[in-house]
Amino acid sequence: MIASFLSALQFLTVIPIKLKEANEQRMADSMVYFPFIGLLLGLFLIGVNALLSFLNFPSLAMNVITVITLIFITGGLHLDGLSDTADAFLSGRPGEQMLEIMRDSRTGVMGVLSLISVILLKIILLFSISGSLESGALILMCSLSRWSAVAAVFFFPYARQEGKAEAFIKGMNLKIFILSAVVAVICASLAWQIRGLIVLLIVTGFSYALGKFSVKKIGGITGDTLGATIELSEIITLLAIFILGNIQY
Repeated sequence: MIASFLSALQFLTVIPIKLKEANEQRMADSMVYFPFIGLLLGLFLIGVNALLSFLNFPSLAMNVITVITLIFITGGLHLDGLSDTADAFLSGRPGEQMLEIMRDSRTGVMGVLSLISVILLKIILLFSISGSLESGALILMCSLSRWSAVAAVFFFPYARQEGKAEAFIKGMNLKIFILSAVVAVICASLAWQIRGLIVLLIVTGFSYALGKFSVKKIGGITGDTLGATIELSEIITLLAIFILGNIQY
């Protein structure tokens, strides 16, 4: 259990954790903790915001620093996946060539534009969300986006013969999916009660739709598309919070 948690922490953050080489099942088991790692990331960002507020930083500056902090603590791993996915899916090439583009270390125009767009959208949406909802938004953004990757791994096949994400997909089973879903439900309900659960359903639906699109394009999912799923799910989460937060009950 502890080893699986540390594996999730090692995979999703830049925190230096020295573990022996993990086997397939431990890597798959670590997905149970993905939403919880997201919760910890959200709590850390809340702490950063509290410090910046204490130092009288203006709201926009706080949001910019918060987004940059998240990029650094995750090592930009998911953004790299997003840029590779954008370059591939928007290239107009056949599926096999798209997979080759994802493996290319160079970043194309569409990849750069996707990075700029996502970062700006996060800053703008965080700035637009009511101050009373901001802490809950950070928790939901980080925890539900990590859950979206678990959902994608459960529902869809791997598009490559081999690769880094293969171990997660091969070891995935119903038990891991259910336990991770329970963690996601707890995080969502604690952060924003019933509306948090609504956001969870929206993010899960988005993850499924994006996975179906990936299957149509390249026959399955990859590590890069999972990174893109996490990044885009953060945007969907913030957008849903903004809309639901403006609905009067």
